[in-house]
Amino acid sequence: MSPPRSRGSSYMDALAVVLEKPEHLVLSRLSLAAAGDDDVVVDIDWSGVSTGTERLLWSGRMPPFPGLGYPLVPGYESVGRVHSAGSASGLRVGNRVFVPGAQCYGNIRGLFGGAASRVVVPAHRVVPIDEALGERGVLIALAATAYHAIIAGAVSPDLIVGHGVLGRLLARVAIALGNTPPIVWELNDQRRAGATGYEVVAPNDAHKGFRAIYDVSGDSKLLDTLIGRLSACGEVVLAGFYSEPLSFAFPPAFMKEARIRVAAEWRPEDIQGVTRLIETGRLSLDGLITHRMAAEDAGAAYRTAFNDPTCLKMILDWRAS
Repeated sequence: MSPPRSRGSSYMDALAVVLEKPEHLVLSRLSLAAAGDDDVVVDIDWSGVSTGTERLLWSGRMPPFPGLGYPLVPGYESVGRVHSAGSASGLRVGNRVFVPGAQCYGNIRGLFGGAASRVVVPAHRVVPIDEALGERGVLIALAATAYHAIIAGAVSPDLIVGHGVLGRLLARVAIALGNTPPIVWELNDQRRAGATGYEVVAPNDAHKGFRAIYDVSGDSKLLDTLIGRLSACGEVVLAGFYSEPLSFAFPPAFMKEARIRVAAEWRPEDIQGVTRLIETGRLSLDGLITHRMAAEDAGAAYRTAFNDPTCLKMILDWRAS
């Protein structure tokens, strides 16, 4: 590996996390694609590690997915500063931006491509954010995912399954949108702390009659249990990411006329909606980042993120790269 170059250098390359194959991660210096008039070059300060999709990429259990293949650069939760801006980009040098990934590494796949010290990305993909957000800006993608899951449905969650970062953001966004605080189920007693304005409990057979259950556990075997907790015409929203096929017994779902909805990834309007909630003070991103490591320690950071139940959100710090 070449020694790191100054971030002010004119060289168009970057230090990046590369998954060469499942469970084999390295830091490599990669050449970047040339920036065009519609692009910006962004120096990344922080990137988040996803314990959902990135864990599946790490383990090799990611189902067939467009763009999937190794080697790849992961990461869709990055915050940085515009280093240079194309004439048609509409952005300025120095703008603080959220970057939801990049595809600028030549033969190395960018899935999702944000875990690097520098990226080249179309300007329309980045989102200017308040300077005061700092490292918390990496959470905008998950906050927008939670926002999309709620806005796309008819009923806000009254039960959320899982109290990881996405589960917490679902509860916070639901409350920020003026809905009744949900109950959250969490099996791990270490993760039951940290609720703000809602209740977190162990799963309880007495909890029934929910109109909308939002599952972010990623557990493909839970559908029968969740359908059994619904009220008539209730809805189960699959808001996690599932590596195994899902199935359910038909008679209980039939008797309740249950609905099952898949919540997809966020859209640009969801980013706009969630940033409005943040800017107006209705949605807080505080208390969700629990672990931080230098980018040079990426291997240890990913292992901690995937194996330590106390780690809600791990971020890599690229500022010294």
